[in-house]
Amino acid sequence: MKLPELDSQIIDRILEMAWEDRTPFEAIKTQYGLQEKQVIAIMRREMKASSFRMWRKRVSGRKTKHLTQRDFIEGRFKSQNQKT
Repeated sequence: MKLPELDSQIIDRILEMAWEDRTPFEAIKTQYGLQEKQVIAIMRREMKASSFRMWRKRVSGRKTKHLTQRDFIEGRFKSQNQKT
């Protein structure tokens, strides 16, 4: 798979977005034009092997990483314990 040439600041932002549980892969695609497979390849290349495995285990099957599987369309999660 061919990955586009990206500067270090963009790679850092992609890593940050991919690491966040509530940022869907579709948001990364919209912003940077990268498919989920490309994001995974960047994560594999840029992270330590153990960190990548931990991330993949956590992200696999997570509803919040895919817009079509989310229970909500937009907004932020708000805990019942959180004050207004």
